[in-house]
Amino acid sequence: MTATISAATRQDTLTARLATLRADREQARAETIPAGVGDVADRATNVDSLVRLGVLDERIALVEEELAAAQQPNARPDHDGAAVGDVVTLDFGDGPEAFLLGSVDEAGDGLDVVTPNSPLGQALRGARAGSTVSYTARPNRTLQATVLAVS
Repeated sequence: MTATISAATRQDTLTARLATLRADREQARAETIPAGVGDVADRATNVDSLVRLGVLDERIALVEEELAAAQQPNARPDHDGAAVGDVVTLDFGDGPEAFLLGSVDEAGDGLDVVTPNSPLGQALRGARAGSTVSYTARPNRTLQATVLAVS
């Protein structure tokens, strides 16, 4: 089974995710209680809200980077192997499974996502169809997968 995800679909998914994250950020900002107001419990809520705002800001920045990268023309030759944004079909020994090599913010197209910085994602970057990749899932546990297709 070979699945593909178009650049337009990827961009639409990221744009929708960015809008959701920005709305979540505005809601979290509105719920943040100004410092110095209220009792100790209110100030604790304020700290939690500020942490949430920081996390949302980081996620927004990552999605904006992904969108910017998606708008760059893909000039890499086909022989360079798997890269972020590709759909990779793998066999872990029990049949083919397709994964999107990308951000969790791109999930939702019926494909599971392998993030590029995960152990499997790092092993997949640059892998070509027909190759076998090895990765360490946890200490003392090395796994292998055969790359069936990259699209």
